[in-house]
Amino acid sequence: MLKTLIKSIREYKKESILTVLFTSLEVIMEVFIPFIMSYLIDQGINKGDSKVITICSLILFIVAMLSLTFGILSGYFASRASGGFGKNLRKDMYYKVQDYSFANIDKFSSSSIVTRLTTDVSNVQNAYQMIIRIAVRAPLTLIFSLVMAFIISYKIALIYLCIIPFLAFALYFISSNAHPRFEKVFKTYDELNNNVQENVRGIRVVKTYVMEDFEKDKFSKVSKLIYDRFCKAEKLVALNSPVMQISIYSCILLVSWFGAKMIVSFSLSTGSLTSLITYAGSILNSLMMLSMIYVMCTIALTSGKRVVEILSEESDIKNPQNPVTEIKDGSIEFKNVSFSYVKKDNKLSLKNVNLKIKSGEIIGIIGATGSSKSTLVNLISRLYDVTSGEVLVGGINVKDYDIKTLRDNVAVVLQNNVLFSGTIADNLRWGKKNATDEELDRVANLAQAKEFIDKFPLKYDTVISQGGTNVSGGQKQRLCIARALLKDPKILILDDSTSAVDTATDALIREGFKRYIPEVTKIIIAQRIASIENADRVIVLDKGEIVDFDTPKNLLKSSKIYQEVYHSQVKEEK
Repeated sequence: MLKTLIKSIREYKKESILTVLFTSLEVIMEVFIPFIMSYLIDQGINKGDSKVITICSLILFIVAMLSLTFGILSGYFASRASGGFGKNLRKDMYYKVQDYSFANIDKFSSSSIVTRLTTDVSNVQNAYQMIIRIAVRAPLTLIFSLVMAFIISYKIALIYLCIIPFLAFALYFISSNAHPRFEKVFKTYDELNNNVQENVRGIRVVKTYVMEDFEKDKFSKVSKLIYDRFCKAEKLVALNSPVMQISIYSCILLVSWFGAKMIVSFSLSTGSLTSLITYAGSILNSLMMLSMIYVMCTIALTSGKRVVEILSEESDIKNPQNPVTEIKDGSIEFKNVSFSYVKKDNKLSLKNVNLKIKSGEIIGIIGATGSSKSTLVNLISRLYDVTSGEVLVGGINVKDYDIKTLRDNVAVVLQNNVLFSGTIADNLRWGKKNATDEELDRVANLAQAKEFIDKFPLKYDTVISQGGTNVSGGQKQRLCIARALLKDPKILILDDSTSAVDTATDALIREGFKRYIPEVTKIIIAQRIASIENADRVIVLDKGEIVDFDTPKNLLKSSKIYQEVYHSQVKEEK
């Protein structure tokens, strides 16, 4: 895990090293201050030597200023190092997610990915800052203070050594019991984020059904669960403070008691006792800081594991070593293709699919909900890889193509149409970055989107709100079709992407395809018979199997499923 996380430090190694250096120098200066004060009291104040007082005061001032300067520098570089580390970590995770296949994305919920990119990265970042600064400062202060205490009086210093095992045991007990509780907290955070995302995304549905109170109650329950679990974890962590306070005050009392006796017997000076009490505070404060670091790292350990899960996840779809970078035509062939989302032979979504589609054909796909229509077309552009068998495009296995080349030539308009924040032109140019205005007009006309675009005052410069909420469902679908057409693909797949368009506009879109892009292979998944009745051939799917594949005319005579759908939607002429 650490090896994976450390890779994200990269260009901030220098800042990390400087943090350690300046923290070490700060500790050295701080440790010298009580020793100088001891000399000042014993040799200056007690003896009334003004020269010693002046010199010691000047040295104290210089040492204190150096300690302050080193502290400021260590804090500055620690902030840069941890901030840069967090930035790189988020970037690495985000880039990694972009490379995921659909199967990888299915493994993590979107809310969980968001939590890992935000809360978990923040925890790891904070822990890193503590490690390079406090985790250096605390042990150095502890070691140097113990050394100085032994130099002054080894008998008194033994008190410190006796208290350390007690603190170590308490620390171990607290952290080992807190860790599993924090794991539960972060899992519940995922659930909370999921509820928030669902609510915000479906806020119109919530208001339509007047379910605000239900959603509030659901949110409150998860929020309360986080509160309860966090309180349980923090109750253990809170034990850290009283344990440390008891240790500190017990230690100071013991040092004062035995120190006073030693002063009376003239085996210890007043200045030395003052220094020993100061070192007692430094030693025990160092232990307190170490315990805080340990608890923080316990929390960060849980977050770190979740971050590493994202970074270590390998996409199951990769480019071959020598990929094919050109697709000759839009022909498609499935050879004994089976597919399972869970990679189990007894849970196949597609079973032994065999079919051939000629380049330029218009192919309809029809079937009941859950018959794996979308699954079938997702295999063509390698959004998923087959479990067994082969999918060929242009006579070549899709696994042999460069992924970018394949997906640039296989344009898919998915069921869930997504528009991004920006102008209409920005959204369309996802299909082609440098598309001209003429090209935008061409695809908008083909998708029957030009008509409503021209009605907007700013036309192509009209800003689309997040999620495309300021355009209708049909308009959104047409914009997504236009965006796909701008890629100039060899294969165009419409996955039920005209369902919100009226039948007249749907017919115009299909007529435009037939007239202006006859060479493009068009695959249309539809629930509406009218959308596929003019297709060259229609695939009828049932429970992941192709039960019929023929022209609409022949299917109307021979396919029971096609007949049922047809007669349920179209009135027969009497």
